[in-house]
Amino acid sequence: MDGVEHSSAISQALAEVGPRLKRLRTERGVTLSALAESTGISKSTLSRLESGQRRPSLELLLPIAQAHQVPLDELVGAPEVGDPRVRLKPRHMHGATVLPLTRHPGPLQTFKMVIPATRSTPDPCTHEGYEWLYVLAGQLRLVLADHDLVMGAGEAAEFDTRLPHWFGSTGDGPVEVLSLFGRQGERMHVRAKPRSRAEGDDAR
Repeated sequence: MDGVEHSSAISQALAEVGPRLKRLRTERGVTLSALAESTGISKSTLSRLESGQRRPSLELLLPIAQAHQVPLDELVGAPEVGDPRVRLKPRHMHGATVLPLTRHPGPLQTFKMVIPATRSTPDPCTHEGYEWLYVLAGQLRLVLADHDLVMGAGEAAEFDTRLPHWFGSTGDGPVEVLSLFGRQGERMHVRAKPRSRAEGDDAR
């Protein structure tokens, strides 16, 4: 990114601060008067800040972030340049808590899933794609076509999602699962350490 593009990106981010502040305040049902009282910033300054007439500064944004109990970068909406950390935003799907681990849309998507013990009644479905599952903790029940399996921590499975499938808890407790999913049927390529000759002899 050159200097002009960088300056433009900063200007755009600053221009979006006002509307973001107003949206955050109204979503929480907080009045300008109440926010002024909790931050020590005058009502007129807050109003000008939200309308874009007042340039946001650290001295103004820090008290507002503290009042709303949100990270400062959520108010600014600054691009996470050079920061490899994924900001996890949980979703709730079919009774499970799903945390997307990939930021951008693409052929493969990665999720961490926390499946409650109550999700234990099989309800197989089919759809396009290919899925790879790795059990992080707990016991996962996987129903796939004619198979009915129980997998423990450290075990993995992969399958074509066009086959009738369902996975959930055995009912004994919650399960944490890492899931890689390809909507167009992309297979996952997992490298595994080859077994030693001795291990191979023992397996015979």
